[in-house]
Amino acid sequence: MKNVLMNLIIISVVLSASGCTYFQSGPRPLEDSPWELVQAGTSAMDEERYRTAIRYFSDLKDRYPFSPHTPVAEVALGDAYFKAANYSAAVNSYREFVEMNPRHELIPYALFRTGLANYSKFKTVDRPQTHMVDALEYFYRVIESYPDSEYAEHSRYYVIQSRTKIAEHELFVADFYWRAQRYGSAWQRYSYVVDNFQDLPDIAEYAEQRSQVSYFKFQEDQSRQKREQDQGSWKDWFGWL
Repeated sequence: MKNVLMNLIIISVVLSASGCTYFQSGPRPLEDSPWELVQAGTSAMDEERYRTAIRYFSDLKDRYPFSPHTPVAEVALGDAYFKAANYSAAVNSYREFVEMNPRHELIPYALFRTGLANYSKFKTVDRPQTHMVDALEYFYRVIESYPDSEYAEHSRYYVIQSRTKIAEHELFVADFYWRAQRYGSAWQRYSYVVDNFQDLPDIAEYAEQRSQVSYFKFQEDQSRQKREQDQGSWKDWFGWL
């Protein structure tokens, strides 16, 4: 599914959704008018020259902010950044479009792509998953505000994927505490996963098992420390005598 979504391009998705017919490939334009910049940017996207497409769409946005082509070009700019793997810039472009065009018909698409760009920032499970939290915000917005759109279905899929990565990060931290024999901290982390990720049964089951054992070991440690303290106090008392 991800490959299908990643292959969404302006001509087949964004532009068809907007009802526009002017974003079409053609001969190399002079790159002066909005229409020519549109053609140049679209041709660059078709040829996978994403940095060039970014330049054309940015130029259109800056030089012709009130052109009827500009709102769709702003989304195209986000897609070009996304294709170039500049996910932070893609997020900024999509967000600016949403803020400036709250009633535009491409809002569900832009919200979903904002979430997907944040999701694509994932690197490794050992790092804080703040980008996954940001992604969830946008996926939930699509689901809640546009439940009948095709992007709501895609968002539901990525909600599960995002929550899985967040839960796996929590397990990574909990397992680290476990290996360090810091059973109290491990127990708290495992318990957090159990309480907040019941929709991920495999992860929740693993966390539940570890939580119980961690709590038992934590109590053992507490009892041993208490005995050692008591024995130490008695030894001190007899030493005083």
